[in-house]
Amino acid sequence: MEHIKVGIIGLGYVGLPLAVEFAKKYKVIGFDIKKDRVQELNQGKDSTLEVDTTHLQSVIQTSFDDFDTASTGLWVTDEVDLVKQVNFFIVTVPTPVDKNNHPDLTPLFKASKTIGSILKKGDIVVYESTVYPGATEDDCVPILAENSKLIYNEDFFVGYSPERINPGDKVHTVTKILKITSGSTPEIAQKIDEVYKTVITAGTYLAPSIKVAEAAKVIENSQRDINIAFVNELSKIFRLMQIDTREVLDAAATKWNFIPFNPGLVGGHCISVDPYYLAQKAISLGYNPEIILSGRRLNDSMGSFVATETVKLMVQKDIPIKNANVLVLGITFKENCPDIRNSRVIDIIEEFQTYYIDVDVYDPWASEEEVADEYGIHLIKTLESNHKKYDAVVYAVAHQQFKSIDLKAITNENKVIFDVKAILPKAASDSRL
Repeated sequence: MEHIKVGIIGLGYVGLPLAVEFAKKYKVIGFDIKKDRVQELNQGKDSTLEVDTTHLQSVIQTSFDDFDTASTGLWVTDEVDLVKQVNFFIVTVPTPVDKNNHPDLTPLFKASKTIGSILKKGDIVVYESTVYPGATEDDCVPILAENSKLIYNEDFFVGYSPERINPGDKVHTVTKILKITSGSTPEIAQKIDEVYKTVITAGTYLAPSIKVAEAAKVIENSQRDINIAFVNELSKIFRLMQIDTREVLDAAATKWNFIPFNPGLVGGHCISVDPYYLAQKAISLGYNPEIILSGRRLNDSMGSFVATETVKLMVQKDIPIKNANVLVLGITFKENCPDIRNSRVIDIIEEFQTYYIDVDVYDPWASEEEVADEYGIHLIKTLESNHKKYDAVVYAVAHQQFKSIDLKAITNENKVIFDVKAILPKAASDSRL
């Protein structure tokens, strides 16, 4: 579309892939408050591994001197004044929960304030960050209006188009996932939809309102969370019956309308967070959500459950618990991905530590610096040079590299292997979820 200049606010797992795709059709300015992130992107590198180097370098522009004359490309900056040149803002900042699992919209409000300070007449602001229904219009719009001194739906307009990025997924990439769009007026909704259609090859779905689009986002992941909680509970029940849960699920999956879900740890930026946004909004309206929060509690219990069950198996094998050496494989929230956000592997580690167990963590995908900053854990660099024999090994994450580990070389003869993700042959582990 002519005259569209896109500004992406937040260049993480969601913002960067979107910025790269838009940069093939438009002039795009990517803004991030992290100077080191801006620096690495300007060097054509992406530490999240969501965009490969060749792809990124094909669109990245390092000099703003070319912005006016260029027809397409991606310029990355941490200077707000440079973002004034765009007229179609897309907000992709994180929306986490705090230590009490209450939604933390601070990044979203700060981004809104920043945009408000440079907003011009005719500009459009589209939010992609996960929020509860009503947050865009009730919470973000007033910030935009106050800081810009402009009138909503006369001078500036907004929309909501929920992100559906699946970190580490090289099949369902941003352009191949159908996109929900919405806008603050029928005309703006149509315009927003048309802009996204130019880059989303999977197509778009124009929702009837911003609130409908917001609600669709939070129930997508709440539904998955509840379904995973169900199979996690089954895993606990079948364990008491000495039945292998994975074998039960395989058998049940032979029915045509059975919906397959596997037990495991539920972390990351979406499934373990979005339900709290919907629940908090419901509570504020006087309704206590029972199923949503029950599912959250059960899924959050799985890390400590894995550790406790491992300890029980060690006791059965007469392995001393205090000062035992245990290896946890993986700290990212999912396989073959460097994303450590809200990883529930930390619950396994902390539960082991209550038994005075010596825990080592190995993850070739994760950043040592990020893990140390986020969790206070120092990853071991390699298994080969560690020269330690482990009393138990927990396969917490299904990284591809873990399938070829020589367990005999790193474990005592009397040991426990707990395969959370069932990546090993059944006979190769003592237990699995």
